[in-house]
Amino acid sequence: MAMFTTLHSEDTEYSADSVEWLPQDGLESGYFACGTYQLVQAEGEATEEETGPRPRKGRVYLYHFGEANNTTLERLQCIETAAILDMKWLPALSSDSGPQLATVSSVGELEVYEFDAAEKKLGKRTCLSIKVAEGEREEQPLALALDWRQLEGENQVQLAISDSKGGLNLLTYSAGGGLTRQRSWPAHGFEAWTCAFDRWSPHLLYSGGDDMLLLAHDLRTEQRAWTNRAHMAGVTCLLSHPGHEHHLLTGSYDEQLRLFDTRSMKRTLAEQDLGGGIWRLKPHRARPDLILAACMYTNFSVVQLDAKEPALRWLGAYEEHKSICYGADWAPSGPGDSDGPLVMATCSFYDHKLCVSRVEISQ
Repeated sequence: MAMFTTLHSEDTEYSADSVEWLPQDGLESGYFACGTYQLVQAEGEATEEETGPRPRKGRVYLYHFGEANNTTLERLQCIETAAILDMKWLPALSSDSGPQLATVSSVGELEVYEFDAAEKKLGKRTCLSIKVAEGEREEQPLALALDWRQLEGENQVQLAISDSKGGLNLLTYSAGGGLTRQRSWPAHGFEAWTCAFDRWSPHLLYSGGDDMLLLAHDLRTEQRAWTNRAHMAGVTCLLSHPGHEHHLLTGSYDEQLRLFDTRSMKRTLAEQDLGGGIWRLKPHRARPDLILAACMYTNFSVVQLDAKEPALRWLGAYEEHKSICYGADWAPSGPGDSDGPLVMATCSFYDHKLCVSRVEISQ
């Protein structure tokens, strides 16, 4: 089972929805970013139905958590931006650059920041709108989710972005800071809540939408590889498991965590009811069968994947948050720490709360 101890609690001021810990890669593992999303409404202002969509603002916070110094938490930086919906750390693509933080926002933009370890801050590198035609009169889609994969033999990453109009967008980002749009296409009838590359195949991209569909896209042929209709509500998060080929985990508003074998999608390998709708799934980097799930309307849960059975086993829930549970990530473990206590960061929406906690797993 999992036991949780809150080490720090922080007011993010704006509603918080994403947390991403910087992978170690030779750096101290204590840096993480938090993204926020805030609707702007003046006192006495008319409703959105009367005035149209309200503007949304956000912040990117950079934090440092130091276990060696009596578990201190320090906010290093605050960047004002559009409302953030998702973010991911990208690797350093050249010897003279640092890791990059990619964010997607309510104005349909991808922004990339570079982390300067010496200065302990983020600096903006580049930005690109996912909107195809600048002259369009339609409302700009929100960029909802982001995933990436490194292109083999190249100093480039490929980026996938899903959007609020049901679209998917493929881009490349190079070591020199260049962002290039490859293509965009309609995929879902409603919001495309999530997208994820297959970690074992360079040709497959998965997406999930509010139309309750889970789709696989073949990037070689630009055709749909398969369609899955197992979900009873919108598909909100996806995880191509980094340790088990063909294993795909999905979260949905229908509250079920599902495990699929991508070679046979007619039925699930295992299911676990987590309650509250599942917004995010994060495997621990050193112990990838431990999965942290953000269960929107209940808690943050830890689930054990048994790939041999196969089975999903609920280990425990962190219930410190009293609002929508959106953002979660594991801290990278240091050398030799994979069997000891783990550390996670979590954040919730309307109570704009960020927590750093210790997690102890007992078998």
